[in-house]
Amino acid sequence: MEQIVSLILESGRSGLDMGLYILLPIMVVMLALMKLLDAKGVLSWISNLLAPVSRIFGIPGLGIFAMIKLLFVSFIAPLATFALMDRNGTSRRYIAATLAMVLAMSQANATFPLSAVGLNLGITLLTSVAGGLAAAAFTYYLLTRNITDPDTVELVVESVPEEKKTVIQILGDGGKEGMKIVLDMLPMLILAIFLVNVLKTTGAIDLISTLLAPALALIGLPESTVLPLVTKFIAGGTAFMGVTIDLMNQGLITANELNRMAGFATNPLDVVGVAVFAAAGKRVGQVVRYAVYGGLFGMLLRGIMHLLIF
Repeated sequence: MEQIVSLILESGRSGLDMGLYILLPIMVVMLALMKLLDAKGVLSWISNLLAPVSRIFGIPGLGIFAMIKLLFVSFIAPLATFALMDRNGTSRRYIAATLAMVLAMSQANATFPLSAVGLNLGITLLTSVAGGLAAAAFTYYLLTRNITDPDTVELVVESVPEEKKTVIQILGDGGKEGMKIVLDMLPMLILAIFLVNVLKTTGAIDLISTLLAPALALIGLPESTVLPLVTKFIAGGTAFMGVTIDLMNQGLITANELNRMAGFATNPLDVVGVAVFAAAGKRVGQVVRYAVYGGLFGMLLRGIMHLLIF
C-alpha cells in the first residue's frame, strides 16, 4: 500500500510540474493570441482566402478554420467546427476529408509544450500540413468517392464578434481559456504518469518493450520510445506529451529521438481522439472509419518524413 501511495504522490508532483511550469504559460499566451486574431477577423479571413485552394484537397473553408485551431489551440478546438459542418449539411465527403486531415496533423496542446524540450516546431508544423493535406485528398478522392450527398452551399467562415471589449479584455479571455484547458488536462497527465509508473513497477513495460523493440530498431528508435508511443495510442496526445517530457527529464530520450517519433505520435489519431470527434454529430460518425483510414495514411507519410529529416 505504501508503494502505491508513493507512486501516486510522485505522479502528482510530475504532473503538476509539467502543468504549471510548461503547459500553463505556453497555452495562456497561445490562446490569448488566437482569441485576439479570431476576434479581429484574421482567422476567418485566412480561412476564406485559402478555401479555393483547400477544396482541391477536399477541404472546405471551415476545414481550414479547423486546421488552424488544431495547430495553434488544442486537439479539442476543431470539435465545434465539425458540429457546425454536421448541422449545416456539409457534404459527408468534405467532413470525412477534413476529419482525416485533423487526425493526421499535430495538436498544439502536445507540440508547443514539447517544443520547450527539443521538438523542432517548424519542421513539425510543415510535415503536419503536408500529411494533413495528403490524408484529406486520399480520403476525398479514393476512400469516399462512392458517397453521394445533395449539393450544399458552403458557408462563409465568420468570426465570433467580441462586442465592446478592448484588446486587453480579449487577451484576458483567451488566457482564461488557456488556463481552463491546462486545468482540464491535469487529471489525464497525472493518471497517465501514474499508469506508466505502475507499468514500470510491475515489469509490464519491459515485456512490451521486448516485443516491440525489434520493430522500432528497424526505424532507428530505441526501446525507451516504446513507453510514450504505447501511451499515446491508448491514452492520447496529452498523456504522450507528459510521459515523454518525464522520460526526457530523466535522460532516457534525446531530442533527436523525440523528433524522429513525432511524425507518428503528435496527432489526435488515438482511442481518445477518435471517440471525441465521432461524437461531434451523426453525419460525422457515419464517415469516421473513412477518416481513420485517411488519417493513418497521413500519419504514415508524416512519420516517414520525420525519419528522413532527423
